[in-house]
Formats: sequence, structure tokens, C-alpha cells
Amino acid sequence: MTIVKLAFGLICLAILASNIVTMSRWSEARGVYDDICYLRQAHLFQRFGADGLNTDAARDDDRYFEGKMKQIGFAEGADPARWPCHNPMPSGKVVLQYPPGTGFLLALFPQGHQVVPLYVAASLIVCGLALSGIAMARTLPSVLSAGLFGALAVYLMINPAKASYSVAPTMALCALAGLLTALWLTRDRRSLLLIALIGLLLGASVNFRLPNALLAAGYFVFFGISFAWPRKFATLVQGLGFAAGVLVGIAPTLIAQAINAGSPLATTYGSADVVAPGFDLAVLGHYLHDMQFVLIVLAIGSTAWLLPNGEVRTRQVALLVAGNLLVNLIFFLTHPIFTPYYVVPIAMLSLWTVSFAWLMQPDHARQAAPLRSASARLGVLQR
Repeated sequence: MTIVKLAFGLICLAILASNIVTMSRWSEARGVYDDICYLRQAHLFQRFGADGLNTDAARDDDRYFEGKMKQIGFAEGADPARWPCHNPMPSGKVVLQYPPGTGFLLALFPQGHQVVPLYVAASLIVCGLALSGIAMARTLPSVLSAGLFGALAVYLMINPAKASYSVAPTMALCALAGLLTALWLTRDRRSLLLIALIGLLLGASVNFRLPNALLAAGYFVFFGISFAWPRKFATLVQGLGFAAGVLVGIAPTLIAQAINAGSPLATTYGSADVVAPGFDLAVLGHYLHDMQFVLIVLAIGSTAWLLPNGEVRTRQVALLVAGNLLVNLIFFLTHPIFTPYYVVPIAMLSLWTVSFAWLMQPDHARQAAPLRSASARLGVLQR
């Protein structure tokens, strides 16, 4: 089994090395509007510090953004009203629509060399967690599943993560949150500090993409049901700790919205992005022919498998993940806009959580799972 672990570890490292070589060739002027908008936020942070949260187009007096648009052949860069990924606010300001987190991370690296270090750092976190999962596995089936999933997770840091600069840090946070969620629910005593940290991570993910707020939805459903029956003060405290963590994590986005849109709860997005839900067969068709469909199937399948095969605490992990998947899939499959990465965060958060929960089960529980499955199949045959 040690040889198998070593083999999968080397596979993950080989994929990581290949990814880093590929990333090193990326251009920061590939002609994608989102890219230069995230880089503008980074430029504002580097120029103004914390005051870079103010993304008013009037602050482009050094013509940084105008120059970036000229690089990609955008002819109307001198007119803020025509700027991509910017929207007019009731105050008259034209502001960047995205939350500030991605730009903040890009600002940590020197201008002109920001994207590659961001992706490499996120990939290192994901690969490190993949290797830790392989190391934790104690049976051959668990080594195989942890190794295959780890290799997939590292590969996904290139595709589809390259589609948006916001995806790479989101993937890293989902991996960390998955590990901590499994640790929190499989312990004999649930740590208030741990669930608050999970809330902080999920709240912080909203600073990369606003729809990441839905990643916390299943946790609130879980706490609501847990507190409703039976009502325990400890459950209420844990839920409040989680909510406090989410609120602290999301604070930068709330502050940015207050500065740019006039209220913490006002959106900086335009009407094209704020649309009512509705089933669209074309959108569903896109998902069916996309890599995201494979991830959805894997997430649903692994969660469904864990429900009858895990011990009591592990089944609670499966229930939390199932609720989170349900809420997120209902939203995105009824959202009339498709991208190649919309459901990747919830799928990866689910898969990381289920994977670590299975690996953290006591040996006797994991060994009993195949016996329970065999007994169930025998019972069906006898009937």
C-alpha cells in the first residue's frame, strides 16, 4: 500500500509540475475583460492601499485601465461609460462590479507578474491537501479513491480554473473548508472555534465571487434542522459562531459595496447579471456537455454512497453536503447564464468534504461499510 501511496503522490506532483510549467507561459493580456478588471482592482490596492476598495472610474487618472484596454484592442477605453465589467451607480459613479478579494490577492505580487504566482500558490495548497488525503488513507480502496480524486483536483487548477482569476483562490478555500468541515463533524466534541473558522473561510470566498455566498447555505440548513430537533443550546451557539465567521469573512465585500454602491447590501452588478431564476433547456444542455456535469455526478454519487455506508457522524457530513448541493444546484441550474465554472466550487467543496470524512472514519467503521452493503444486497436478493 505504501508503494501505491507513493505512486499517487508522484502523479499529483507531476501534474502540479506540468501545471506550473503551463502557467508560467500565461499572458496577463489574453483579451479577456474579466482579467483586466481584476488587475485594475489589484492596481488600486497597490496604489492606494485599503482605499483601493473605492473603484470609481475617476480614479484612473494614471490611465492604467485605459492602457490595459488598448493592449487588447478595445477602442473605447477613454470613455468609462463603455468600460467592461463596470456599472453606473445611482450616485453617478462608474464602479467595478466584482468583489475585491481577487484583486487583493493579485496585489500581493509585483505588477506584470501577478496571475502566475496566484495560480501557483493556490495549486500548491490544493496539491498539499491532496497529498495529505493520500497519506491519511489506510486501506487500498481509500488510497485509490484519495489518489484519483487528488490527481483530478490538481488537474482542475488549470482547467476550468483558468477561465476566471476568481476560481483559483476559490478552489483552494473549498479544499481547506472541506477538510475542516469533515474534521468538525467527525470529532467526538464539535469545536466552536473550528466551525467559526469554517464560516470565516466560506465568508472570505464571497470576496472572490458573490455566488460563493451559496456555499454556506447548506450549513445554515444543517444548523436549522439540528436546532429544531432536538433543541440544544450548544447547537445554537455553534450556529451563531458559524454565522459570525461568515459575517467577518464577507466584511470586505460589504464595505466595498457601501463605498461603491452606497449600501453594504446594494449590488455593484448590472441588470444583466441580476436576473430572475427560470429553467432554460439551453443552459441545462450546456451543463450536460460540460466537465461540470461530471463533477456534479461525482459529488452526488459520493454523497449518496456515504449516507448508508458511513458511521453516524460521517452520515451527518453527508446530510450537510447533500443540503448544500441541493441549494446550490437549484440556484445554478435555474440561473439563465452559463459559464464553465459556476458549479465547480460547490462540487469541489462537496467532494473534498466527503473524501476527508471517509478518510477520518475509524478503521472499524470503514471496514464495516462493505459488510453493510453486502448484507443489504443479500437482503434484497432474499426478498
